[in-house]
Amino acid sequence: MKKSVKAMAILAMLTSCGYAQEKDSLKTKYDFVDKVKVVSINELSEVVVSDTKFEQNKEKSGKVIEVISAMDLEKKSGQNLATVLSQIAGVEINGNQSANGKNLGYYIRGGKNRQILILIDGIPVTDASGISLEYDLRLLPVEQIEKIEVMKGAASTLYGTGAATGIISITLKKGSKKTMQGNAYVNIGSNNTSDNHKYKGQDFNQGFSVNGNNYKINYFAGLNSTETKGMSQIAGGNYEPDSFSRQNILAKLGYKATQKLSLDFFGNYDRIKNNFDLAFDNTGFDDTEINKTTSEQFRFGFAPKFKYNKGEFNLNSSFNKVTRDYYEYDSYTSATQYSLFKSRSVIADAFNKLNFFTNFFLIIGTEFQFHDMATASPYGSLDKEKTKFNMIDPYVTLVYTSPFGLNINVGARQNVHSEYGSHLVYNFNPSYNFKTSFTLKVLASYSTAYITPSLYQLYSEYGNTHLMPEENRTVEAGFETQLFNKKVKLNAVGFYRDEKNSFGFYFDNITFDSYYINLDGSSKAKGVETEFTLDLTTKLRVNSNYTFTQVDKALDRLIPKHKINAGLDFQPTTRSFFNVSYQYFDARKDAFFDGISFATTTVKLGSYQLLNATAKYELIKSRLIIFGSVTNIFNEEFVENIGYSTRGRNFKMGLTIIL
Repeated sequence: MKKSVKAMAILAMLTSCGYAQEKDSLKTKYDFVDKVKVVSINELSEVVVSDTKFEQNKEKSGKVIEVISAMDLEKKSGQNLATVLSQIAGVEINGNQSANGKNLGYYIRGGKNRQILILIDGIPVTDASGISLEYDLRLLPVEQIEKIEVMKGAASTLYGTGAATGIISITLKKGSKKTMQGNAYVNIGSNNTSDNHKYKGQDFNQGFSVNGNNYKINYFAGLNSTETKGMSQIAGGNYEPDSFSRQNILAKLGYKATQKLSLDFFGNYDRIKNNFDLAFDNTGFDDTEINKTTSEQFRFGFAPKFKYNKGEFNLNSSFNKVTRDYYEYDSYTSATQYSLFKSRSVIADAFNKLNFFTNFFLIIGTEFQFHDMATASPYGSLDKEKTKFNMIDPYVTLVYTSPFGLNINVGARQNVHSEYGSHLVYNFNPSYNFKTSFTLKVLASYSTAYITPSLYQLYSEYGNTHLMPEENRTVEAGFETQLFNKKVKLNAVGFYRDEKNSFGFYFDNITFDSYYINLDGSSKAKGVETEFTLDLTTKLRVNSNYTFTQVDKALDRLIPKHKINAGLDFQPTTRSFFNVSYQYFDARKDAFFDGISFATTTVKLGSYQLLNATAKYELIKSRLIIFGSVTNIFNEEFVENIGYSTRGRNFKMGLTIIL
């Protein structure tokens, strides 16, 4: 418990420099029916950005966009980002129930990490040194996040490469309306597998933030630290526990130069360090404390915004540097090997909204991306001067929202790539709001998308500079409705996706030649996503979602055919909140690679169910909030990935002090 004592001491020290804050009670944050507050909450939740890059009412959007608000995140105290995302209809984050250091797999509509674009404050983020140009969500603490929007389906028209099956748009916290305010928090929990019942402090998360607004300047500064121990990444045997640590520093500064011009600056530093285990052959894993990795991310950027009579101009720009290193024990040579990966990314997205009429506007923009990477390892090295590419993407989108209910979103984008030339994508997305006694919106869309080959796939020792971009097209149709004075909310979307020019790996058993290729033929995915919310009383809410996903054999890995999330929110008083949640994961297929025979074996993972609970209470009104949670209440033993451990029953408690 030394760690918890240390954390509490730090927290006590922080509270000594507290500041005045607006008195928001739990009623403001959680009450479903307060007639004054609910109006503002509903209006806020109906504003979305993902499908136009500008704020618009959700009812005018031609998509079912999942929104996780600040209020929703507060209800999920103690959960990490991967666990929060895994509760959204149509989203599966594989690894969210495993040890913290394990790599995550993101799945939307049969697509994996490289086909899902991550945005932070509207700017695409990536690790250009990775094999698939994917972003590591483990870098982000949920405590620094204000809002999340998830838009499923092909979205390359607005967002470019990687937005093939969906986008996850994350908005980080920023300055409040008060002159100065802040908070400090600490969470302590256990970190056990199902066969370990030592419930002690092994999972620590703490941090603080200060933010505010003074005349023309707004600011936010936050620090987060996470340390976890107790679990080995791999299952079975007496393996060494694998530690995980993360540090995050975030700073934002905004300046309102005039009524029309605002300037926003940001910078963040994120670092994770953890031990890991290697599968070395079909007999098991290489488990040693020598195996460790560190990943560092440094980002800064500038985002001016200018409003004029007929529209608005935005520039989102950022520089991102990622450094990863690995120390790993080679069981064949009995030596420690060191590998280093570095990447740099520059992104500038200039886009303009021009209002022709009240119900008709044009979005026109151009996005520039530059990526390079360098590596040094026993297996080969890459020079950043030779391992780079850039893209210039002009795009246009027309949006029409009629007074009688018809909405149309149509657009096109031309990707101009320094390596392989040009590629065109487009979308057509109509929807209609029926004027009835209840809210009803029907929608449909046809969208295409592309994914560029990564630097590693183009230029590494396995690279192929003749690779073409992967192509995707998605058709979807569905509806969204609210009944009985908005006490019942229901939506459902069916989709069909076709994937061509997928990236594969060719290996010749005779010559041992190996390199990346575009696979012949196409792979298909189809399914249904639906959500249901019911306000039983003014204090009791039921929410649930169901996802059905069916994919071709080439895509059938770690994707549950059926997945269910359900929850019950209960607020007995304005200062207390209780939630019980349930998750069902259908059987999935996984693959195990044998490092000796180079053969891949397919295995079937069984279905499993999880039951979790959270309780919160406001000890001091608007000043001190405590929570407690228990996950996997029935201590079910299950498998997320073959050979890797998963969490059993665990407890967590924490407190937040509002300064």
